[in-house]
Amino acid sequence: MNTSKKDNYQIAVIPGDGIGSEVMEAAIYVLDALDIDFNYIYAEAGDECLKKNGAALPDKTLDIIRNADACLFGAAGETAADVIVKIRQELKMFANLRPVKSYPNTQSLSDKIDFIIVRENTEGMYIADEERYTDEGAVAKRIITREAEERIINYAFKYAKEHNKSKVTGVHKANVLKKSDGLFKDIFYEVAEKYPEIATEDYYVDATAMYLITRPEDFEVIVTTNLFGDILSDEGAGLVGGLGLIPSANIGKDGALFEPVHGSAPDIAGQGKANPIAMMLSAIMMLRYLGEDEAADKFDAAILKVLNDGNILTGDLGGLSTTMELAEEVKNNL
Repeated sequence: MNTSKKDNYQIAVIPGDGIGSEVMEAAIYVLDALDIDFNYIYAEAGDECLKKNGAALPDKTLDIIRNADACLFGAAGETAADVIVKIRQELKMFANLRPVKSYPNTQSLSDKIDFIIVRENTEGMYIADEERYTDEGAVAKRIITREAEERIINYAFKYAKEHNKSKVTGVHKANVLKKSDGLFKDIFYEVAEKYPEIATEDYYVDATAMYLITRPEDFEVIVTTNLFGDILSDEGAGLVGGLGLIPSANIGKDGALFEPVHGSAPDIAGQGKANPIAMMLSAIMMLRYLGEDEAADKFDAAILKVLNDGNILTGDLGGLSTTMELAEEVKNNL
């Protein structure tokens, strides 16, 4: 997962729409206080980019991401599917990682929640070319391949081993989707045999949705298909205080992109109300990807200190502070 540490990193930066530019500014403000040399290459994508350039994701932006060591992405509005899904597919970012962790002074269901959802990122229901209108309405095709599911399940078990996690949970709906999710379940246990030191279990996605509420502390690593992972990760956000606290990473052979799970939130855009922590946590995931673990630990500890103190918090966390006031407080605690 990690790349080799370097003296200088080329980071593609795509603020995007709505609050994307605000949370991005806050994250970079703290990144610049670390003893690491970043060269930011700004690029456009999203709704405003579509209006300005006639394309939500210009080829130039894709090239910038390809040539960078990593990419930070803020938020996309109505064009999210045309931007994020296309970036994932074009750069073969097959793994979507969404950590769910409880922090102090949040509306967390429990203070012991700490799991990660490893979501397959390239197939399943999110294949735009496989959805079409018919005379009766519309039809979508769900694609599950052995190659892609083997790859993501292997990734989940490897992640568990490298991060000292003791259990991996496979999530599917094989009782109804007997062929596609039946294949996923079969591959899950085939791969599990290579990791005898890691405990395994599998649940139907609807049962998982309930267990995340009734016993979220039981989960460590969840691996699942594209649509299920998308839905469960938003449920995970609800467990720990909202989307403003959930980062994500998109990892592949040809690049890596880090973004908060929240959207563009046009209702609060430009008002300085956005919580930048999810963007900051995404930047921390980027630091770990780059092999800069010491800086990542420092950044993470500063966020934890700010949340523990509870003096400077945005409105969604029950405070009155602005986006950049919170960023300033994190920087001061580095």
